Amino acid sequence: MSNRLDPVTLSVLSGALSGIAEEMGAVLIRGSYSSNIKERRDCSTALFDSRGRTVSQAEHIPVHLGAMPEAVAAVMQRDPEPGDVFALNDPYSGGTHLPDITLVSPVSHGGEIIGYAVSRAHHSDVGGMSPGSMPVGSREVYQEGTVIPPVRLVSGASGGEYVPDVLDLILANVRTPRLRRGDLRAQIAANRLAEERVVELIERRSKDTVRAAFDEVISYAERRTREAIRELPDGTYAAGSEIEGDGVTDSDIPLQVEINISGDELSVDFSGTSDAVAGNVNCPLAVTRSACYFALRVLLPDDVPANAGTYAPLSIHAPEGSLVNAQSPSAVVAGNVETSQRVADTLLLALSGAADLIAGGQGTMNNLIIGGTGDGGWTYYETIGGGQGASATGPGPSGVHVGMSNTLNTPIEALELEYPMRVTRYELRYGSGGAGKYAGGDGLARSVRLLAPAQLSLISDRRRHGTHGLGGGEPGDTGKNLLNNEELPPKASRELRPGDEVTVETPGGGGYGRE
Repeated sequence: MSNRLDPVTLSVLSGALSGIAEEMGAVLIRGSYSSNIKERRDCSTALFDSRGRTVSQAEHIPVHLGAMPEAVAAVMQRDPEPGDVFALNDPYSGGTHLPDITLVSPVSHGGEIIGYAVSRAHHSDVGGMSPGSMPVGSREVYQEGTVIPPVRLVSGASGGEYVPDVLDLILANVRTPRLRRGDLRAQIAANRLAEERVVELIERRSKDTVRAAFDEVISYAERRTREAIRELPDGTYAAGSEIEGDGVTDSDIPLQVEINISGDELSVDFSGTSDAVAGNVNCPLAVTRSACYFALRVLLPDDVPANAGTYAPLSIHAPEGSLVNAQSPSAVVAGNVETSQRVADTLLLALSGAADLIAGGQGTMNNLIIGGTGDGGWTYYETIGGGQGASATGPGPSGVHVGMSNTLNTPIEALELEYPMRVTRYELRYGSGGAGKYAGGDGLARSVRLLAPAQLSLISDRRRHGTHGLGGGEPGDTGKNLLNNEELPPKASRELRPGDEVTVETPGGGGYGRE
């Protein structure tokens, strides 16, 4: 039979493959134990072909999804077999930062591997020097938690049973083993569901047709992406920004990007960006690549699928050993959440010279991590929304997650039920968005009061420099971190006592156009 599919069949199968990735995400969210996944949905799922190319992905977390191909490539080097499930979180071997544990499972039919199911979830503790595994002062990746290279968590050769020593080793090095076990089981269930659905699709359509669909959806995405890039004016577009300290020093760290558009290709050069720093705002290349993928995706029409073909026209030059291509054992836990945001922002600022884009969003994830030892240990982690930038079509939305984050908030009822804390304030910061013809979105203010001793880690940005406006619009207001009445720096760690109150005020988005 021909490997080319008619347009109707391609459309049907493309929808089916996307549906598999979305259903994986639903199983993971509904089956997980921790509020970080079941409430905030800090997780991602995707389907890959046998060559390790992304075929479909659910609309989850941008910083997760762009880095998943690295995880599949790392597992493929370990000779996976049908029925296996590999676990990994090593930022230098397919991961992003240590709390993000990725499970990769071969998808097989008749004993032949025809693809891979992948789920990635942020586990709110994986060991390390502080509860929540996001220590502010880490200088090496080893201080940030348990490093898991690609290892078999489940063995197909043993009938799909856990490899007990591996699971025991992981759970022995975390503060909340019951939650970790439950969340890993939910990830396994999501991966197994993907195999079931692909096998069902093969039985309805044939293996050759499904394989052809893998190739065709990737080719289609590449064609559409190249068409969109060709519509942009050729040229070189540059922008600069900064990271507000690294948790070791408080000095700004320069970030520089240069984007070249030529025909139907786009290249990004990070020459001029700082070398890797002592603290933990460094990015492994997989995270930098995710930010570049996100910026490219913003340029594309909504109906262009996101897969390996979407990113084929993009090339990246990131000097080895730089902030955006850190080498082991550099600390990276904040690079995944903060530097990725600033890379995406800076890329979009540069691209605003070639396309009509939105003004800058809040530019930070406002990571709030609190953990204690009571009741066997607990860890709370949340990223807090803020203002999105305005555009030529209207004002920016307020109190939303922007850029490389796509999570929800933790509902107050769920937070207070699960943790010894009380939410005392949760509201919009009215007027914090940048002024302009259209105003940027407003940030949020969230305060929590501790009912038990705990340790605080705060990892944030945009506390000194407001996000950029466009077309004459004003920058958004900066954010602020407070412990009782003490203002904290962008990256801060403190010991907390019962009665202490932590407040995070998030930045506003940039305005668009002159008033």
